[in-house]
Amino acid sequence: MNTLNKTQSEQAIDLENKYGAHNYHPLPVVLSKGDGVYVWDVEGKRYYDFLSAYSAVNQGHCHPKIVDALVEQSKRLALTSRAFYNDMLGKYEKFACKYFGFDKLLPMNTGAEAVETALKICRRWAYEKKGITENKAEIIVCKNNFHGRTTTIISFSNDPVARTHFGPYTNGFIKIEYDNLQELEITLKTNPNVAGFLVEPIQGEAGVYVPSEGYLKQAKALCEKYNVLFIADEVQTGIARTGKLLAVQHEDVVPDILILGKAMSGGAYPISAVLANNDIMNVITPGSHGSTFGGNPVAAAVAIAALTVVKEENLAENAEKLGQLFRNKINEYITTSNIVRLVRGKGLLNAIVIKEEEESETAWNICLRLRDNGLLAKPTHGNIIRFAPPLVMTQEQLLDCVAIISRTLQEFEK
Repeated sequence: MNTLNKTQSEQAIDLENKYGAHNYHPLPVVLSKGDGVYVWDVEGKRYYDFLSAYSAVNQGHCHPKIVDALVEQSKRLALTSRAFYNDMLGKYEKFACKYFGFDKLLPMNTGAEAVETALKICRRWAYEKKGITENKAEIIVCKNNFHGRTTTIISFSNDPVARTHFGPYTNGFIKIEYDNLQELEITLKTNPNVAGFLVEPIQGEAGVYVPSEGYLKQAKALCEKYNVLFIADEVQTGIARTGKLLAVQHEDVVPDILILGKAMSGGAYPISAVLANNDIMNVITPGSHGSTFGGNPVAAAVAIAALTVVKEENLAENAEKLGQLFRNKINEYITTSNIVRLVRGKGLLNAIVIKEEEESETAWNICLRLRDNGLLAKPTHGNIIRFAPPLVMTQEQLLDCVAIISRTLQEFEK
Protein backbone atom coordinates (compact mmCIF):
# COMPACT_ATOMS: atom_id res chain seq x y z
CA MET A 1 0.00 0.00 0.00
CA ASN A 2 1.27 3.47 -0.90
CA THR A 3 2.04 5.60 2.18
CA LEU A 4 -0.38 8.26 0.94
CA ASN A 5 -3.21 5.73 1.02
CA LYS A 6 -2.53 4.49 4.54
CA THR A 7 -4.68 5.53 7.46
CA GLN A 8 -3.29 7.97 10.01
CA SER A 9 -2.97 5.07 12.44
CA GLU A 10 -0.96 2.98 9.98
CA GLN A 11 1.35 5.90 9.26
CA ALA A 12 1.96 6.53 12.96
CA ILE A 13 2.69 2.86 13.61
CA ASP A 14 5.08 2.73 10.63
CA LEU A 15 7.00 5.75 11.97
CA GLU A 16 7.45 4.13 15.39
CA ASN A 17 8.52 0.84 13.85
CA LYS A 18 11.06 2.53 11.60
CA TYR A 19 12.61 5.08 13.96
CA GLY A 20 11.88 3.73 17.44
CA ALA A 21 13.58 0.94 19.37
CA HIS A 22 11.35 -2.13 19.47
CA ASN A 23 11.20 -2.47 23.25
CA TYR A 24 7.40 -2.62 23.43
CA HIS A 25 4.66 -4.59 21.72
CA PRO A 26 1.72 -2.15 21.78
CA LEU A 27 -1.85 -3.01 20.97
CA PRO A 28 -2.39 -1.62 17.45
CA VAL A 29 -4.32 1.55 18.26
CA VAL A 30 -2.94 5.10 17.90
CA LEU A 31 -4.29 7.52 20.48
CA SER A 32 -4.34 11.28 20.12
CA LYS A 33 -6.72 12.59 22.81
CA GLY A 34 -7.90 11.75 26.31
CA ASP A 35 -10.57 13.07 28.67
CA GLY A 36 -11.56 11.41 31.93
CA VAL A 37 -12.16 7.70 31.32
CA TYR A 38 -12.06 8.05 27.53
CA VAL A 39 -9.38 8.17 24.84
CA TRP A 40 -9.74 8.80 21.10
CA ASP A 41 -7.64 7.47 18.24
CA VAL A 42 -6.35 9.56 15.35
CA GLU A 43 -9.39 8.61 13.27
CA GLY A 44 -11.69 9.94 16.00
CA LYS A 45 -13.01 6.66 17.45
CA ARG A 46 -13.67 6.79 21.21
CA TYR A 47 -12.64 4.05 23.65
CA TYR A 48 -12.93 3.36 27.36
CA ASP A 49 -9.39 3.29 28.77
CA PHE A 50 -9.22 0.17 30.92
CA LEU A 51 -5.47 0.30 31.59
CA SER A 52 -4.94 3.89 32.80
CA ALA A 53 -1.31 3.88 31.59
CA TYR A 54 -0.62 1.06 34.06
CA SER A 55 -2.43 2.99 36.83
CA ALA A 56 -0.71 6.32 36.19
CA VAL A 57 -3.96 8.01 35.12
CA ASN A 58 -6.00 7.24 38.24
CA GLN A 59 -7.39 10.79 38.24
CA GLY A 60 -8.55 10.48 34.61
CA HIS A 61 -7.01 11.81 31.44
CA CYS A 62 -6.20 15.52 31.33
CA HIS A 63 -7.80 16.38 34.66
CA PRO A 64 -8.26 20.18 34.48
CA LYS A 65 -6.88 20.89 37.97
CA ILE A 66 -3.72 18.91 37.23
CA VAL A 67 -3.29 20.38 33.76
CA ASP A 68 -3.76 23.91 35.12
CA ALA A 69 -1.07 23.31 37.74
CA LEU A 70 1.27 21.98 35.06
CA VAL A 71 0.70 24.92 32.72
CA GLU A 72 0.82 27.68 35.32
CA GLN A 73 4.00 26.42 36.99
CA SER A 74 5.65 25.79 33.60
CA LYS A 75 5.08 29.45 32.72
CA ARG A 76 6.71 30.59 35.96
CA LEU A 77 9.67 28.27 36.62
CA ALA A 78 10.28 24.76 35.29
CA LEU A 79 13.72 23.64 36.45
CA THR A 80 16.52 24.86 38.69
CA SER A 81 18.26 21.54 39.44
CA ARG A 82 18.96 20.92 43.11
CA ALA A 83 21.95 23.26 42.96
CA PHE A 84 19.53 25.89 44.28
CA TYR A 85 16.37 25.93 46.36
CA ASN A 86 13.04 26.59 44.65
CA ASP A 87 9.83 27.88 46.16
CA MET A 88 7.73 24.77 45.35
CA LEU A 89 9.73 21.75 46.51
CA GLY A 90 9.43 22.33 50.24
CA LYS A 91 5.69 22.91 49.92
CA TYR A 92 5.32 19.65 48.04
CA GLU A 93 7.49 17.69 50.47
CA LYS A 94 5.50 18.96 53.46
CA PHE A 95 2.18 18.30 51.69
CA ALA A 96 3.11 14.72 50.71
CA CYS A 97 4.67 13.87 54.08
CA LYS A 98 1.52 14.97 55.91
CA TYR A 99 -0.64 13.24 53.27
CA PHE A 100 1.05 9.83 53.65
CA GLY A 101 2.24 10.11 57.25
CA PHE A 102 6.05 10.17 57.00
CA ASP A 103 8.81 12.54 58.14
CA LYS A 104 10.67 12.93 54.87
CA LEU A 105 10.35 12.54 51.10
CA LEU A 106 13.08 12.01 48.51
CA PRO A 107 11.81 13.14 45.08
CA MET A 108 12.62 11.26 41.88
CA ASN A 109 11.06 10.95 38.41
CA THR A 110 10.17 7.36 37.53
CA GLY A 111 9.07 4.26 39.39
CA ALA A 112 12.27 2.36 38.62
CA GLU A 113 14.34 5.31 39.86
CA ALA A 114 12.34 5.32 43.08
CA VAL A 115 12.94 1.60 43.59
CA GLU A 116 16.68 2.07 43.03
CA THR A 117 16.59 4.94 45.53
CA ALA A 118 14.84 2.80 48.15
CA LEU A 119 17.44 0.05 47.70
CA LYS A 120 20.26 2.54 48.27
CA ILE A 121 18.59 3.97 51.37
CA CYS A 122 18.04 0.48 52.76
CA ARG A 123 21.65 -0.57 52.19
CA ARG A 124 23.11 2.57 53.75
CA TRP A 125 20.77 2.15 56.74
CA ALA A 126 22.00 -1.44 57.07
CA TYR A 127 25.64 -0.36 57.31
CA GLU A 128 25.22 2.77 59.39
CA LYS A 129 22.33 1.80 61.68
CA LYS A 130 22.05 -1.99 61.80
CA GLY A 131 25.79 -2.60 61.74
CA ILE A 132 25.99 -5.04 58.84
CA THR A 133 29.52 -5.45 57.46
CA GLU A 134 30.21 -3.25 54.42
CA ASN A 135 29.14 -4.85 51.09
CA LYS A 136 27.41 -7.75 52.86
CA ALA A 137 23.84 -6.39 53.02
CA GLU A 138 21.15 -8.48 51.35
CA ILE A 139 17.58 -7.59 50.42
CA ILE A 140 14.79 -10.15 50.18
CA VAL A 141 12.56 -9.91 47.10
CA CYS A 142 9.71 -12.04 45.77
CA LYS A 143 9.69 -14.26 42.71
CA ASN A 144 7.57 -13.00 39.82
CA ASN A 145 8.10 -9.43 41.02
CA PHE A 146 8.06 -6.40 38.79
CA HIS A 147 9.93 -3.34 40.08
CA GLY A 148 11.27 -1.97 36.78
CA ARG A 149 13.90 -2.87 34.21
CA THR A 150 17.12 -1.19 35.28
CA THR A 151 20.24 -3.35 35.55
CA THR A 152 20.00 -3.76 39.32
CA ILE A 153 16.28 -4.51 39.26
CA ILE A 154 16.44 -7.16 36.53
CA SER A 155 19.16 -8.83 38.62
CA PHE A 156 16.42 -10.02 40.98
CA SER A 157 13.75 -10.60 38.33
CA ASN A 158 12.94 -14.07 37.05
CA ASP A 159 11.44 -12.78 33.78
CA PRO A 160 13.67 -14.20 31.04
CA VAL A 161 12.61 -11.50 28.57
CA ALA A 162 13.84 -8.76 30.91
CA ARG A 163 17.04 -10.61 31.88
CA THR A 164 18.39 -12.42 28.81
CA HIS A 165 21.74 -11.05 27.57
CA PHE A 166 21.81 -8.20 30.09
CA GLY A 167 24.21 -9.76 32.63
CA PRO A 168 26.37 -9.77 34.64
CA TYR A 169 23.83 -9.15 37.35
CA THR A 170 23.99 -7.29 40.64
CA ASN A 171 24.48 -9.37 43.79
CA GLY A 172 22.87 -8.86 47.18
CA PHE A 173 19.33 -10.17 46.66
CA ILE A 174 17.53 -13.26 47.95
CA LYS A 175 14.44 -14.42 46.04
CA ILE A 176 11.62 -16.17 47.90
CA GLU A 177 8.07 -17.19 47.03
CA TYR A 178 5.45 -14.45 47.18
CA ASP A 179 2.76 -14.89 49.85
CA ASN A 180 4.89 -17.41 51.76
CA LEU A 181 5.39 -16.33 55.37
CA GLN A 182 7.17 -19.52 56.35
CA GLU A 183 9.87 -19.04 53.73
CA LEU A 184 10.17 -15.38 54.68
CA GLU A 185 10.79 -16.21 58.35
CA ILE A 186 13.29 -18.97 57.56
CA THR A 187 15.18 -16.57 55.31
CA LEU A 188 15.18 -13.84 57.95
CA LYS A 189 16.25 -16.25 60.69
CA THR A 190 19.14 -17.79 58.74
CA ASN A 191 20.52 -14.65 57.09
CA PRO A 192 21.76 -12.06 59.61
CA ASN A 193 22.85 -9.74 56.80
CA VAL A 194 19.30 -9.10 55.56
CA ALA A 195 18.64 -5.36 55.48
CA GLY A 196 15.19 -5.17 53.88
CA PHE A 197 12.20 -6.95 52.39
CA LEU A 198 10.98 -5.39 49.12
CA VAL A 199 7.43 -6.37 48.21
CA GLU A 200 4.48 -5.36 46.05
CA PRO A 201 1.25 -5.41 48.10
CA ILE A 202 -0.34 -6.89 44.97
CA GLN A 203 1.83 -8.27 42.19
CA GLY A 204 0.48 -6.28 39.28
CA GLU A 205 2.60 -7.18 36.26
CA ALA A 206 2.62 -10.83 37.32
CA GLY A 207 -1.14 -10.93 36.80
CA VAL A 208 -2.74 -9.03 39.70
CA TYR A 209 -1.88 -11.63 42.33
CA VAL A 210 -3.51 -10.68 45.63
CA PRO A 211 -1.77 -12.25 48.65
CA SER A 212 -3.58 -14.14 51.39
CA GLU A 213 -5.35 -12.04 53.98
CA GLY A 214 -2.91 -11.14 56.74
CA TYR A 215 0.22 -11.75 54.65
CA LEU A 216 1.38 -8.14 54.62
CA LYS A 217 0.64 -7.56 58.30
CA GLN A 218 2.51 -10.68 59.38
CA ALA A 219 5.37 -9.96 56.98
CA LYS A 220 5.76 -6.52 58.55
CA ALA A 221 5.77 -8.09 62.03
CA LEU A 222 8.51 -10.51 60.97
CA CYS A 223 10.58 -7.62 59.61
CA GLU A 224 10.23 -5.84 62.95
CA LYS A 225 11.22 -9.02 64.82
CA TYR A 226 14.44 -9.36 62.84
CA ASN A 227 15.23 -5.62 62.54
CA VAL A 228 14.69 -5.55 58.78
CA LEU A 229 13.12 -2.72 56.79
CA PHE A 230 9.73 -3.42 55.19
CA ILE A 231 9.81 -1.70 51.78
CA ALA A 232 6.45 -1.37 50.00
CA ASP A 233 6.54 -0.81 46.25
CA GLU A 234 3.23 1.00 45.73
CA VAL A 235 4.13 2.48 42.34
CA GLN A 236 1.17 0.70 40.73
CA THR A 237 -1.03 -0.12 43.73
CA GLY A 238 -0.80 3.25 45.49
CA ILE A 239 -2.79 6.47 45.17
CA ALA A 240 -6.29 4.97 45.68
CA ARG A 241 -6.05 2.27 43.01
CA THR A 242 -7.01 -0.66 45.28
CA GLY A 243 -9.76 1.06 47.27
CA LYS A 244 -7.44 2.54 49.91
CA LEU A 245 -4.96 5.39 49.57
CA LEU A 246 -2.26 2.71 49.83
CA ALA A 247 -2.77 -1.01 49.32
CA VAL A 248 -0.92 -1.82 52.57
CA GLN A 249 -3.64 0.05 54.44
CA HIS A 250 -6.03 -2.85 53.78
CA GLU A 251 -4.04 -4.56 56.55
CA ASP A 252 -3.14 -1.44 58.57
CA VAL A 253 0.54 -1.78 57.65
CA VAL A 254 2.87 1.21 57.80
CA PRO A 255 5.97 0.44 55.71
CA ASP A 256 9.43 1.56 56.79
CA ILE A 257 10.07 2.77 53.23
CA LEU A 258 7.25 3.66 50.82
CA ILE A 259 7.82 3.82 47.05
CA LEU A 260 5.38 5.83 44.93
CA GLY A 261 5.14 6.88 41.28
CA LYS A 262 2.70 6.81 38.35
CA ALA A 263 -0.48 8.44 39.75
CA MET A 264 1.59 10.89 41.85
CA SER A 265 1.08 13.12 38.81
CA GLY A 266 -2.17 11.76 37.42
CA GLY A 267 -0.18 10.85 34.33
CA ALA A 268 0.68 14.46 33.49
CA TYR A 269 4.39 14.39 34.35
CA PRO A 270 7.07 11.89 35.44
CA ILE A 271 7.02 11.98 39.25
CA SER A 272 8.06 9.41 41.82
CA ALA A 273 8.95 9.55 45.48
CA VAL A 274 10.44 7.57 48.35
CA LEU A 275 9.11 8.31 51.83
CA ALA A 276 10.53 7.26 55.20
CA ASN A 277 10.92 8.58 58.72
CA ASN A 278 13.97 10.46 59.95
CA ASP A 279 15.76 7.49 61.52
CA ILE A 280 15.95 5.93 58.06
CA MET A 281 15.98 8.85 55.61
CA ASN A 282 18.67 10.78 57.47
CA VAL A 283 21.31 8.31 56.25
CA ILE A 284 21.10 10.16 52.92
CA THR A 285 23.59 13.02 52.88
CA PRO A 286 24.63 15.63 50.25
CA GLY A 287 26.10 13.94 47.20
CA SER A 288 24.98 10.42 48.15
CA HIS A 289 21.98 10.50 45.82
CA GLY A 290 20.40 12.92 43.39
CA SER A 291 18.62 13.73 40.16
CA THR A 292 18.69 16.84 37.96
CA PHE A 293 14.92 16.73 37.44
CA GLY A 294 13.91 15.15 40.76
CA GLY A 295 11.92 17.64 42.80
CA ASN A 296 11.64 20.27 40.07
CA PRO A 297 9.01 23.01 40.51
CA VAL A 298 6.64 21.64 37.86
CA ALA A 299 6.68 18.19 39.45
CA ALA A 300 6.01 19.71 42.86
CA ALA A 301 3.01 21.73 41.65
CA VAL A 302 1.58 18.83 39.65
CA ALA A 303 1.93 16.33 42.51
CA ILE A 304 0.14 18.62 44.97
CA ALA A 305 -2.71 19.06 42.48
CA ALA A 306 -2.89 15.35 41.65
CA LEU A 307 -2.98 14.24 45.28
CA THR A 308 -5.55 16.91 46.12
CA VAL A 309 -7.85 15.56 43.41
CA VAL A 310 -7.64 12.06 44.93
CA LYS A 311 -8.97 13.33 48.26
CA GLU A 312 -11.47 15.88 46.93
CA GLU A 313 -13.09 13.40 44.55
CA ASN A 314 -13.07 10.43 46.96
CA LEU A 315 -11.28 8.24 44.44
CA ALA A 316 -10.30 5.52 46.93
CA GLU A 317 -13.92 5.10 48.01
CA ASN A 318 -15.06 5.03 44.39
CA ALA A 319 -12.44 2.41 43.51
CA GLU A 320 -13.56 0.22 46.41
CA LYS A 321 -17.25 0.43 45.46
CA LEU A 322 -16.80 -0.05 41.71
CA GLY A 323 -14.20 -2.77 42.18
CA GLN A 324 -16.64 -4.87 44.18
CA LEU A 325 -19.31 -4.31 41.53
CA PHE A 326 -16.91 -5.22 38.71
CA ARG A 327 -15.81 -8.49 40.30
CA ASN A 328 -19.41 -9.42 41.18
CA LYS A 329 -20.55 -8.88 37.60
CA ILE A 330 -17.59 -10.74 36.07
CA ASN A 331 -18.10 -13.61 38.51
CA GLU A 332 -21.71 -13.82 37.35
CA TYR A 333 -20.42 -14.17 33.80
CA ILE A 334 -17.86 -16.80 34.82
CA THR A 335 -20.55 -19.13 36.16
CA THR A 336 -21.55 -19.94 32.58
CA SER A 337 -18.19 -19.34 30.87
CA ASN A 338 -15.99 -21.91 29.19
CA ILE A 339 -13.15 -19.47 28.58
CA VAL A 340 -12.67 -17.39 31.76
CA ARG A 341 -11.25 -19.24 34.76
CA LEU A 342 -11.43 -16.51 37.40
CA VAL A 343 -11.34 -12.81 38.22
CA ARG A 344 -9.20 -11.38 41.01
CA GLY A 345 -8.13 -8.01 42.37
CA LYS A 346 -8.78 -5.22 44.83
CA GLY A 347 -10.50 -1.94 44.14
CA LEU A 348 -10.14 -1.13 40.45
CA LEU A 349 -7.00 -3.21 39.93
CA ASN A 350 -8.33 -6.48 38.54
CA ALA A 351 -7.54 -9.25 36.10
CA ILE A 352 -9.26 -12.17 34.45
CA VAL A 353 -7.46 -15.43 33.75
CA ILE A 354 -8.24 -17.07 30.44
CA LYS A 355 -8.51 -20.89 30.31
CA GLU A 356 -5.61 -21.22 27.92
CA GLU A 357 -1.89 -21.87 28.21
CA GLU A 358 0.29 -18.83 28.82
CA GLU A 359 1.70 -19.08 25.29
CA SER A 360 -1.79 -18.94 23.76
CA GLU A 361 -2.80 -15.91 21.71
CA THR A 362 -6.39 -15.99 22.94
CA ALA A 363 -5.99 -13.17 25.49
CA TRP A 364 -4.29 -10.98 22.88
CA ASN A 365 -7.08 -11.68 20.40
CA ILE A 366 -9.69 -10.86 23.04
CA CYS A 367 -7.97 -7.51 23.62
CA LEU A 368 -8.03 -6.82 19.88
CA ARG A 369 -11.75 -7.52 19.85
CA LEU A 370 -12.28 -5.39 22.97
CA ARG A 371 -10.56 -2.59 21.05
CA ASP A 372 -12.93 -3.09 18.14
CA ASN A 373 -15.82 -2.90 20.62
CA GLY A 374 -14.60 0.33 22.20
CA LEU A 375 -12.54 -0.71 25.24
CA LEU A 376 -8.75 -0.84 25.63
CA ALA A 377 -6.98 -3.42 27.81
CA LYS A 378 -3.77 -5.42 27.49
CA PRO A 379 -2.69 -8.98 28.33
CA THR A 380 0.06 -9.75 30.81
CA HIS A 381 1.83 -13.12 30.95
CA GLY A 382 -0.02 -14.38 27.91
CA ASN A 383 -3.31 -15.62 29.35
CA ILE A 384 -4.15 -12.84 31.84
CA ILE A 385 -5.96 -9.60 30.98
CA ARG A 386 -5.54 -6.70 33.40
CA PHE A 387 -8.41 -4.26 33.89
CA ALA A 388 -7.59 -0.93 35.55
CA PRO A 389 -9.78 2.00 34.46
CA PRO A 390 -9.38 5.57 35.74
CA LEU A 391 -10.82 5.95 39.22
CA VAL A 392 -13.10 8.80 38.12
CA MET A 393 -15.32 6.25 36.38
CA THR A 394 -19.02 6.29 37.26
CA GLN A 395 -21.17 3.26 38.02
CA GLU A 396 -23.06 3.74 34.77
CA GLN A 397 -19.81 3.78 32.80
CA LEU A 398 -18.51 0.71 34.62
CA LEU A 399 -21.66 -1.27 33.84
CA ASP A 400 -21.34 -0.22 30.20
CA CYS A 401 -17.77 -1.55 30.24
CA VAL A 402 -18.85 -4.81 31.86
CA ALA A 403 -21.39 -5.22 29.06
CA ILE A 404 -18.65 -4.66 26.45
CA ILE A 405 -16.34 -7.16 28.16
CA SER A 406 -19.08 -9.77 28.51
CA ARG A 407 -20.22 -9.35 24.93
CA THR A 408 -16.64 -9.66 23.69
CA LEU A 409 -15.87 -12.73 25.77
CA GLN A 410 -19.05 -14.33 24.47
CA GLU A 411 -17.58 -14.21 20.97
CA PHE A 412 -14.76 -16.50 22.15
CA GLU A 413 -16.81 -19.05 24.07
CA LYS A 414 -16.47 -22.57 22.72
